[in-house]
Amino acid sequence: MTEIIRLPAGREDTLWAVVASLGKTNRIAEIYPNRHAALADRQWREQQVSAYAGFLRTTRQPVPRYSVAPIRRGDLPKAWRPLPALGFLRGQFV
Repeated sequence: MTEIIRLPAGREDTLWAVVASLGKTNRIAEIYPNRHAALADRQWREQQVSAYAGFLRTTRQPVPRYSVAPIRRGDLPKAWRPLPALGFLRGQFV
């Protein structure tokens, strides 16, 4: 007989978001079904930003910070689209 494993209510609705912060503005950069994938994406984004650190200093642009947080599918904005790692350089942050 096959045992059915049920997740706690709301658990299947939880995603992991990579959140980009620039000043007081926060934006969901990408979403993942598990925390491990979100942490890997955050690390990749931080590497991309650090590769452009010299350029950002010379142009005096603020550097985004990245974090990972759980988010419910229902809390994701309807018009949400992924944010390129360096999208803030092309004015795509907001």
